[in-house]
Amino acid sequence: EEQDLLTTAMKSVGETMAIGRTFKEAFQKGMRSLETGRAGFGFDGRDEMTGLEKGDLEEGLARPNSRRMSYLFEALRRGMTNERLFALSAIDPWFLDNLRDIVTSGSELAAFKGAALDADTLRRFKRLGFSDVQIAHETGRPAEAIRALRHETGVLPVFKLVDTCAAEFESYTPYYYSTYEMEDEARVSDRRKVMILGGGPNRIGQGIEFDYCCVHASFALREIGIESIMVNSNPETVSTDYDTSDKLYFEPLTFEDVMHIIECERPDGVIVQFGGQTPLNLAMSLHRAGVPIVGTSPDAIDRAEDRKRFQEMLQKLGLRQPNNATAHTLDEALAVAEAIGFPVVVRPSYVLGGRNMRIVYQEKGIRDFMATMFATGATSAPGTMEHPVLLDQFLKDAIEVDVDAICDGTVTVIGGIMEHIEEAGIHSGDSACVLPPHSLSAAMCEEISRATRAMAAELGVVGLMNVQYAIKDETLYVLEVNPRASRTVPFVSKATGVPLAKIATKVMLGMSLAELGLTEERQVSHWAVKEAVFPFNRFRNVDTLLGPEMKSTGEVMGIDDSLGLAMAKSQQAAGQDLPRDGQVFLSVRRGDRDALATIARRLLELGFSLLATRGTAEYLSSCGITCRQVNKISQGRPHILDMLHNGEVQWIVNTSSGSRTTEDSYTIRRAALDLRIPYTTTISGANFMAQAIAALQTQEPGVKTVQEFAAALPGANTL
Repeated sequence: EEQDLLTTAMKSVGETMAIGRTFKEAFQKGMRSLETGRAGFGFDGRDEMTGLEKGDLEEGLARPNSRRMSYLFEALRRGMTNERLFALSAIDPWFLDNLRDIVTSGSELAAFKGAALDADTLRRFKRLGFSDVQIAHETGRPAEAIRALRHETGVLPVFKLVDTCAAEFESYTPYYYSTYEMEDEARVSDRRKVMILGGGPNRIGQGIEFDYCCVHASFALREIGIESIMVNSNPETVSTDYDTSDKLYFEPLTFEDVMHIIECERPDGVIVQFGGQTPLNLAMSLHRAGVPIVGTSPDAIDRAEDRKRFQEMLQKLGLRQPNNATAHTLDEALAVAEAIGFPVVVRPSYVLGGRNMRIVYQEKGIRDFMATMFATGATSAPGTMEHPVLLDQFLKDAIEVDVDAICDGTVTVIGGIMEHIEEAGIHSGDSACVLPPHSLSAAMCEEISRATRAMAAELGVVGLMNVQYAIKDETLYVLEVNPRASRTVPFVSKATGVPLAKIATKVMLGMSLAELGLTEERQVSHWAVKEAVFPFNRFRNVDTLLGPEMKSTGEVMGIDDSLGLAMAKSQQAAGQDLPRDGQVFLSVRRGDRDALATIARRLLELGFSLLATRGTAEYLSSCGITCRQVNKISQGRPHILDMLHNGEVQWIVNTSSGSRTTEDSYTIRRAALDLRIPYTTTISGANFMAQAIAALQTQEPGVKTVQEFAAALPGANTL
């Protein structure tokens, strides 16, 4: 595990921005914009440190880490002086004074438990940036009651304009932020208008791909003469450029903050499909508040996300899914795992990017996982999880497939079918994928299309939908359905020349796919490969092995008329310079050896020499494959690590079994990363790279614009 320590090497993957009339207000808005479950600077019952020893608290302040604000809040609540805080943290006393004011004021809220809150009191706390959730938590009321009380007493925010023309001339592209003052500067029009909820800060599992969709939605609204209103808190994105939409609100994506904007603007509809999980989490609350959600209904979204309702839908349609069940206690989890059969995939509910997902091979793994859940998750009673743990049958060696589709409520068109390179068990965001599928039969592709259309019709999808499938022994299984934009939409759109997000926006506003000229899947004659990019070089102690928990922070695309060259381009774009000759080191787990033999023969044909540790070398020799045996690190020098440092190895294939990986294997993978030696940690990835190397040896990569690839496709000029 990587140590939680901030240094001169950047580790963050995103950021948020908040605007207020005072630092206190802006800081609290920024805290609740982080998508970490916080409602502000403390006073929300989250990440409490009341039981922390003084020495541990001071260490947390002295060593920069991701929880520093929580340590700081606890220190201020305990009354630690500014002098001591500055000595420990080196945070400027001006900031400490302002944060102390927040803590001092927030501590007064407890006095209002059971007592009336008048307008002046509410306004004072709102001007300090306190959210309804914080006030509710400290006064023992539900957040809905605080919201209702504010409306009764007239304690409502106004919106201030940030002049994008510095008062030199009239600004036609203003953006706004909320505050609790008297004068409202919002320019509310009487045009037809639609609000787009963005994705908030970039983080693993939800990144810039969703901003791409939001921006294209804004462009589409402009094309059809509808006013676009963007709501987002991410300063890194195009959606928060002040001239992307007609109006921009720089606000946290919480129910309270979004409702303030809706009550001001009164939009004709709100789009929640394009910002990833962030706006989807708000969909039901907004729907219950009477907000018009355009596109797929919130009930359909819930039907796809609720495990029981989703299972019932698949049974109705006659579609298969891996055996699965839920559990709230350790005993239930053990019983479910026994009934399903090991290995199983275990995960908490409502995860983003596969957070805390594991593949478990035995009972001990279930016990360890549940112990982690009880230590970090919410419980409804001792030994009982508030939200269920999900357990699924693990389809070993299955092929995973991603499908993006678009539906107008009647007709469903497949945007693209992508075949994953890595086998099942690797998070879809970390796996390379190929469009069109390179090994699936035409019959299987047709079955995938039929299943996708059936689910879109049953759910009543209006807009985009993503489906993840697994294929095991020529049997199709549905893994999950997301009736929203997925992280692959930009990739599919660029590969096929079909602007899926833009078309989906127009569909959600009532246009049909036939009107828009999209009635069938765009068949591509070239190859497009998506590859993930990882931040491993920033984290000294993190293993490069891939698994069900997402680790990538970005992706690249390779496109060519040759599959091998498209693969090679994707690797080069991701920072791996593939060798044309030299020595390849092979060390794989026992279950990968049969597949490795085919790859090893291919490498010999390509002119490479093979190196392997004893077990792998003996197996390859038994298959008649020439291979030189080298020592593991633990077997004494000269060993494989010496060869890596001496520049004698040009490529590494090293697979292992997750948590059971040996220290030797880990050291080899880290050395490959540090020495910039190309490596792969999956056998399917090794086969993929061998194809790419073969193409580089015999073909010359060409250059062609994306527009040229798209123009060569049938129906390219109809959209």
